[in-house]
Amino acid sequence: MSETPPQGGDRSPLQKRRPQLKGIRPPLKARPNQAGRPMPPNRPLPPRPPAAGPAANTPNNTNNAQSNDEQFAKLKSELHQQLIANMDLGAVGQMDDDQLRREVRQAAEELCRLRADLLSLADRERLIEEVLDEVFGFGPLEILLRDPSISDILINGPKIIYVERRGRLERTDVTFRDEPHLLQIIQRICNRVGRRVDETCPMVDARLPDGSRVNAIIPPLALDGSLVSIRRFSVKPLLAEDLVRYGSITTDIVQFLSAAVRSRMNILVSGGTGSGKTTLLNLLSGYIQEDHRVATIEDAAELRLQQPHVVRMETRAPNIEGKGEVTARDLVKNALRMRPDRVVVGECRGGEALDMLQAMNTGHDGCMTTIHANTSRDALGRLEMLVGMAGFDVPIWIIRKQITSAIHMIVQAARLMGGARKILQVSELTGMEGDTITMHDIFIFHQTGVDENGNTQGYFAATGNRPHCTQRLKATGNALPDDFFERRIMTTEGPSSK
Repeated sequence: MSETPPQGGDRSPLQKRRPQLKGIRPPLKARPNQAGRPMPPNRPLPPRPPAAGPAANTPNNTNNAQSNDEQFAKLKSELHQQLIANMDLGAVGQMDDDQLRREVRQAAEELCRLRADLLSLADRERLIEEVLDEVFGFGPLEILLRDPSISDILINGPKIIYVERRGRLERTDVTFRDEPHLLQIIQRICNRVGRRVDETCPMVDARLPDGSRVNAIIPPLALDGSLVSIRRFSVKPLLAEDLVRYGSITTDIVQFLSAAVRSRMNILVSGGTGSGKTTLLNLLSGYIQEDHRVATIEDAAELRLQQPHVVRMETRAPNIEGKGEVTARDLVKNALRMRPDRVVVGECRGGEALDMLQAMNTGHDGCMTTIHANTSRDALGRLEMLVGMAGFDVPIWIIRKQITSAIHMIVQAARLMGGARKILQVSELTGMEGDTITMHDIFIFHQTGVDENGNTQGYFAATGNRPHCTQRLKATGNALPDDFFERRIMTTEGPSSK
């Protein structure tokens, strides 16, 4: 099928020669017991385009449209290899992304036309899209990353992928070809953010271009194949109205927390894994004044502050020689030299907790951070432990005194049965009694049980404890009504009963 190129004509930069099916063996015949094989239950396939034209009803076209997965994967691999073989790498380097994608699609469509007798129009389009995902994106993950309803993607080896939708896990039919294919995608993710993963460094934290957080661990530490966890974030940060609509918080609690942020109180957001700490921190940061200079410090950039004067910093892992590491503690110390009005740390995990407390106690009011803990009281204990990790031999009563004078408010988040995320407590630190930090709850979520679907039932309530910070709220122009903190049950719309 060779053809002499037209004289004087311009060939596509992606085609050094006309695409041809060089070295591609005929496809496998679909076995009768596999062509119509039903998919396993509860594992929905990604949607495919409907077959076009009346010819799709003929037996031959029906067999093509339902070609078995092995044949389809084989064709995709061969098409991918043929595209790479036909690329003019010198010309590719001079194209922008849009032009390159158009050229690759055009070349892929021409290659598919040569297989028109074996592929339906729908399968041809699906094949082209999946090959483009392999060339430009993250392969099989792309169809999941395009689904806005997915909040987590959990990969347990090349053949088992779960996703979380609305707090519930479900298995998908998306798979990788094999372990090398999965490793190739992991390497691509890491390369884009300057991270590395190999046998000498088999664990890595990274992020995707859309801000999604990625953790990967590969063999030999992962015994049954590489493991990847992807925590996704909304394209647009969730607003208070969204969280109220989901039942995660009430309008009264939002009103109080926004007043606390504007009054430059130091706030600690506490919660377990997947409880929505980062979402809540994003929400609270939205109430920071526009004219404040805000320094953010994170291990993997996730915060999306909307203020115009934000300086963002990210930690760096050591290189292959064990050098070049920049820790959160290094960045906190440096941030304090940058004349910030506020410092926001994505999560306190180590000795940077001490530097945060010192910043809060030396005029940097309005700081915020998150911590892993199951209750507000547990958050204080964990904070004490993290301060101890700074390497200084400080008596515990001094650490507790520093915490009491630095932290004004603890907001406790949780992921409950059924997948719902709620604010469980809004607590205020009130001082010390002996060596014990005292605090009281201002708002709580009271759990009453679960319904027939396994969803947590309960209600939000104001405890009746009047916070000590009311004078500060008034002094900063953020005063709340006198009866705002009276004991009552609240709905997501506001007070419902006294």
